[in-house]
Amino acid sequence: MEPQSQLLMEKNNKGKERISGSEALLRSLLCEGVDLIFGYPGGAIMPVYDALYDYQDKLHHVLTRHEQGAVHAAQGFARVTGKVGVCFATSGPGATNTVTGIADAMIDSTPLVVITGQVASPLLGTDAFQEIDVVGITQPITKWNYLVKTAEEIPEAIARAFFIASTGRPGPVVIDIAKDAQFGEVEFNYKKVNHIRSYTPVPLTKPESIHDAVDIINSAKKPLALIGQGVILGHAEEELKAFLDKTGIPAAWTLLGLSAMPSDYELNVGMLGMHGNYGPNVKTNECDVLIAIGMRFDDRVTGDVSTYAKQAKVIHLEIDPAEVNKIIRADVAVLGSVKDTLPALTKEVNGNAYPEWLAEFKTCDKIENEKVIANEVFPTQEGLTMGEVVHKVSKAFNDDAVLVTDVGQHQMMGSRYFKFKQSRSNVTSGGLGTMGFGLPAALGAKLGAPERDVCVFIGDGGFQMTIQELGTIFQTKAAVKIIVLNNNFLGMVRQWQELFFDSRYASTELLNPNFQMIANGFGIDSALVESRDNLDEAIDKMVKHDGPFFLEVKVEKEGNVFPMVPSGSSVSDIRLE
Repeated sequence: MEPQSQLLMEKNNKGKERISGSEALLRSLLCEGVDLIFGYPGGAIMPVYDALYDYQDKLHHVLTRHEQGAVHAAQGFARVTGKVGVCFATSGPGATNTVTGIADAMIDSTPLVVITGQVASPLLGTDAFQEIDVVGITQPITKWNYLVKTAEEIPEAIARAFFIASTGRPGPVVIDIAKDAQFGEVEFNYKKVNHIRSYTPVPLTKPESIHDAVDIINSAKKPLALIGQGVILGHAEEELKAFLDKTGIPAAWTLLGLSAMPSDYELNVGMLGMHGNYGPNVKTNECDVLIAIGMRFDDRVTGDVSTYAKQAKVIHLEIDPAEVNKIIRADVAVLGSVKDTLPALTKEVNGNAYPEWLAEFKTCDKIENEKVIANEVFPTQEGLTMGEVVHKVSKAFNDDAVLVTDVGQHQMMGSRYFKFKQSRSNVTSGGLGTMGFGLPAALGAKLGAPERDVCVFIGDGGFQMTIQELGTIFQTKAAVKIIVLNNNFLGMVRQWQELFFDSRYASTELLNPNFQMIANGFGIDSALVESRDNLDEAIDKMVKHDGPFFLEVKVEKEGNVFPMVPSGSSVSDIRLE
């Protein structure tokens, strides 16, 4: 526990004074080290906001323009800081508006505590104004949720919520608080939770699993490590590097594993998955040992599971037992936090190197560069490409900014061509693929890491889903650099229509408004790029600007993202064009 939170908790508990449930909630949050909340007020949570008026010097509240924006902002904050993101919403539509963000956090293992107001407990079940069964709705998309009916329950509910959200495989928790519980009184006494019966956040690591994994690794001729977000969530970046340095094993990262190791790390062979790099996809079906480290074998990584790595022995390092053998059967499952299991492996494995095997990836890189990368990053055609914009922006920030992306073609281009020097530099919606995620998540990321540059790439479609959060950026003055790659299409859907539906572009072409005028209306400085001649100048202006900046770049209307593993195909059948 942080010293300040410890002192605060001791002070709060000393007198055992009676306070309102609303104030008890705020004091509980302070005891958990919270100082930033995203939210939107309303009738059923108004007592909490009234109490918040007296805590403005301790708890900074960011008023988003939509409850979905509040949750995505809390996600962005959590992803860059490693802390639990917190947001408030009222009952009924306020609560239901949080559902998309909660589901996104659940599938991407993002620690959140979402606190919603609820109608007074005597009205529960009566279809009262703005009553909705928040616990029932969110049960499938939370690690835990709870309906608070009395003020006395609030401190313990919050303590349990933070423990569950932040431990083991992180995730979202929802606490729904009835209005009379917010008004009620409680003798405040806060106790941090560090154990819950029947909840085992980190499973026991069996020594024999370490020994079995070591034997397989030591006998490997062509091993490949797959790096997932579990390394980042487990704060195991140094442990990963020590393991790879000793073993010499080539390593590829998943979409959410981006930035777990530096982009230019000599053993980093690129990204896995549908739009990942040619080498790691093809070599997955040629390696003899596959070591999955904190990743869950998502279908976008595996492609056709019936043909996935059938020749390889699979070692799976995983904190969540439910993920083991769920999709790909493991020959050895090493349960536990990778913060602990990686050093255990590193201690026992032989020092090694695989120069010939690594050279095979370099050959694949050369093929991909000739067929895909060179023309995407350094195009010869007249139209601007997404890849060249991403590449230039990354370089302008010395390859050391936080990359936030919405969902679509720009997301894949960002993951392919943005570079990283430090961990927690990639914020995106992975498993749920939520359009509208990018703008509010970038706001949260910047407020969570104000010392870092934060760049968000958004498509013209996703931008309009949460465009209202420009108002929050305007009000907070968060210095987010917003880059909209505008092709006047729902680009990824259009690409699929071109490749698999005979170019029948049904409902994917967009007639867009004047984005620059909208940004300016929110007091955000801006620039528009329509040709390569002024791209560098506009990027330089954005980089040097002190404050939020909006950059719109008109890119080719029918540009595609390659390589591509068609849905349901083998990773060996990756297309380069």
